[in-house]
Amino acid sequence: MKKLSIVVLEKERRQALKNLRKLGVVHVEEVKGESEELSAFKSKSSKIDLAVSLLSEIKSKKKLEPVPLSKDEAFTLADKVIGLTEEKKNLFSAIASGKNELQRFSKWGKVVPEDFEFLAEKGIYLSLYEIPSSKYNSLDEKVDTLLVNADKELSRFFVISDHKLEANERPEGLSPEAYRVVLPKVSTEELAVDIEKNEKRITEIESEISSSVKYLPALKNAAESFGKDIEFENLYSGMGVEEKNEEKPESVRLAWLTGYVPAEELSKVEETAVENKWAFTACDPSAEDNVPTKLKNNRFVSLIYPVTDFLGTVPGYNEFDISNWFLLFFTIFFGMIFGDGGYGGLLFLGGILAMLPSLKKKQAPGSFAFLLTLLGFATMVWGAVTCTWFGLTPQQLPESLKMLSVPALSNATSAKEGVKMVLHDAAGAVTELTYSAWVKENLQIFCFTLALIQLAVAHLKGIAKNIRSPKFLGDLGSLLQLCGMYYVVLSMVVDGVRFPLGITPESYWLFDKVPVAFVALGAIGLGFILSFVFSNYEGSIGKSILESCKSIVSVLLGVVNVFSDIVSYIRLWAVALAGGAISATVNEMAGPMLGHLAMFIFAILILTVGHGLNMILNVLSVIVHGVRLNTLEFSSHLGMSWTGFKYKPFSE
Repeated sequence: MKKLSIVVLEKERRQALKNLRKLGVVHVEEVKGESEELSAFKSKSSKIDLAVSLLSEIKSKKKLEPVPLSKDEAFTLADKVIGLTEEKKNLFSAIASGKNELQRFSKWGKVVPEDFEFLAEKGIYLSLYEIPSSKYNSLDEKVDTLLVNADKELSRFFVISDHKLEANERPEGLSPEAYRVVLPKVSTEELAVDIEKNEKRITEIESEISSSVKYLPALKNAAESFGKDIEFENLYSGMGVEEKNEEKPESVRLAWLTGYVPAEELSKVEETAVENKWAFTACDPSAEDNVPTKLKNNRFVSLIYPVTDFLGTVPGYNEFDISNWFLLFFTIFFGMIFGDGGYGGLLFLGGILAMLPSLKKKQAPGSFAFLLTLLGFATMVWGAVTCTWFGLTPQQLPESLKMLSVPALSNATSAKEGVKMVLHDAAGAVTELTYSAWVKENLQIFCFTLALIQLAVAHLKGIAKNIRSPKFLGDLGSLLQLCGMYYVVLSMVVDGVRFPLGITPESYWLFDKVPVAFVALGAIGLGFILSFVFSNYEGSIGKSILESCKSIVSVLLGVVNVFSDIVSYIRLWAVALAGGAISATVNEMAGPMLGHLAMFIFAILILTVGHGLNMILNVLSVIVHGVRLNTLEFSSHLGMSWTGFKYKPFSE
């Protein structure tokens, strides 16, 4: 990527931006423009976005043919839809208020405020009150009242006075239990009529808004067009411009902008600059520059892009592009977490079906369809390796599927009875390892071996990057710590007898002389020293050691983090185990019903819903666990922080 600065005459900057947009290769640095035009575009775009959101919520019963609109027509329609929606909202509020008023006077009968005003003109002032029925007869005789009606709870009555009672005024002697009922603004009959009119108007509005759904594609196109206008006007008003002064007339004032262009596209910019008489300069970005990232991968590696786009993860410009490793390990993790060959077959079939529409049109299928097919195939392979198909037990599976499995990792092996091996610890105690325990430990070892391979790749990339500097010894130290800690994890998590940290008759030996445990612990110690001395190397070993001393706590915790990072990969086995337990439970629930004709449909329903829900949970598990191992554990060993952002050229 090259950093580019372009200088044009201020009076030509609008045309220059149009030509630059037509060229479509320059990622312009973000600017904050201000202008009346920009504010107007933003206001219109906001209204259209809101209208699109409102219309998108409407489910049309029949397929509507899209109708094109100009940008101005789209804005007018959006304004209308928003206005109708606001009117509908106000009508609902009015209906609710009216119904509350009717409910409030439901026991009073017909109430007409004009009647009370007529009596007031004659010198008779009536006020409405309610009081608990048990208290009505105890009212002071001085208070002139007229009972309207009563029930078990309340008595409703008028207080008759010779003047109008103010809002906070109470007749003398009126019991405090009595509370005043405020008259409605209009009669109860009018309230009922208004409610009916408002409900009718809401029906009309809903019909009118529904008829506008056919304009939804046109509104979306207009929203995109206004987005381009905003981008252009923001850049135009935010460009650097020379200050006005008497010595330099407007015709020769300059304007400029800065951006980034891929090195291979620089010649296009140069040709355009010469053609339009721009001044420009191009150079390599500095470490302080906020450079966009443009990934370059072959079509197969690009299959991972739907995942990274969904996550919004982009490596920084100076960070590694791990798309190929991400795809490789994500595919493996996906297959292990789903863990069921039957589920994999469904995904594989879904991927094939997703490709068919494009193939019929003689177009290349999208990346997602290929990725789904690949992930489904990987899941089928792992299901075949472990003999896992729709949660069925090995006894329920044909021999051909059992023969496809790898005995050391197979459920068919776990189902065997008896003892696989006898182990002796350092104290001479005997441990019998059953087939089930042996397979379980082998699966855990497989997970930790994957951790070793993936994290070792991270440190090997670091060694390759810093090979011309003594700093590579720090990466080598981290690799040694990783290898040594791998054996410690096997001993502490898998089986301390099979993988002892001491010396036993069953200890693994190198060259029949050195116990592997000693080699592992030695690698951790040597790796720590190398990492401590060279990890912060920037031209001086002394300064590197000093930097390590300053962050000694983090350096020490780094050794523990290596252990926890390796152990973290056991989630691949644990999550798959949980998914397998769910699928087996679903089969146990539905199994007895399959033998009864009356319950057969219900059993199929249980199998469909149960396994479908399990697949959804597996997808969530992949997002949580499979992605994490790539974006956290693997990336942290690479020193990646995913702080990048995509290269998005200013284009039409």
